[in-house]
Amino acid sequence: MTKVDKNFYIKLGKFFLLKSFRIATLLFAICIISFLLIKNSPIDPIQAYIGADMLTVGPEQRERIAEYWGLNLPVMVQFWNWLSALLTGDLGTSMIYRSPVSEIISERFIHSLVLMIAAWLLSGIFGFAMGVIAAMKKDTWIDKIIVWYCYTLASTPTFWVGLLMLIIFAVWLGWFPIGLSVPVGSLAEDVSIADRLRHLILPAVTLSIVGVANVALHTRQKMIDVLASDYVLFAKARGERGFVLFWRHGLRNIALPAVTLQFAAFSELFGGAVLAEQVFSYPGLGQATVEAGLRGDVPLLLGLVIFSTIFIFAGNLIADLIYYVVDPRTREGWRI
Repeated sequence: MTKVDKNFYIKLGKFFLLKSFRIATLLFAICIISFLLIKNSPIDPIQAYIGADMLTVGPEQRERIAEYWGLNLPVMVQFWNWLSALLTGDLGTSMIYRSPVSEIISERFIHSLVLMIAAWLLSGIFGFAMGVIAAMKKDTWIDKIIVWYCYTLASTPTFWVGLLMLIIFAVWLGWFPIGLSVPVGSLAEDVSIADRLRHLILPAVTLSIVGVANVALHTRQKMIDVLASDYVLFAKARGERGFVLFWRHGLRNIALPAVTLQFAAFSELFGGAVLAEQVFSYPGLGQATVEAGLRGDVPLLLGLVIFSTIFIFAGNLIADLIYYVVDPRTREGWRI
């Protein structure tokens, strides 16, 4: 092993050690804050658990329910019991679904993952392409339309776009189903891939329409800076134009920031998925989060918070690693 390889592995080990420490402290802080916020919420978990039967449930039964779920214990005791179980890998049992939280998250995550990957790819590809076109056609009507489109969507709520897509393409035109991820009343073995894709299109397009704004505007500004650089001006003087100029001198310089921004957008994508899944009744993590919050399901809500934190942190970590692998210039000063 050469000295360069040895230094590389030392830096890599320090990098992952620091990232592990950060995610551990972040999760601990989020667990404490989330637990205290849920416990101070105006929603009564026992009342939400009882639901429509609240008139037939007496005080003794309420006490038994509280004792069964441990809600009659002091807040710090509840937190310690939950944290102790968490350290053993037990996320608890959902009060709504009466199933282990880990099973609910794994089942719902598959649906959300497909939705987020589809929206992530669409927003990344179209956002990057729109940014490049706007920069290459700077100050033309094409550039102005793209910039107007991005600024308009950057301030548009996801649920509003989802409702608009639902009204136009599902209700008025009837091209797509109104909601859910599979046809109503169909058995799992009878659902085809085409059916799943047809139910996926509207939620994915809704998320991607909103998500292209940041990538497009960032790519446009970066490309404008690249086109104004000395080496690009020299390339233009040699007769390079259009796609050849972009491919040789622009792609590498603007791709890295775009990739980093796209991976860092996991947090926004997850937040948008919560609203989109609620609008389209899509059975993913977003819909489960809303139900857990409104019905006071503490174990499920805390499990979803922890899982989403790890998911977003993993996206940022992948962005850092890709940046390091693709651009050798960052290796010397790789932050650890």
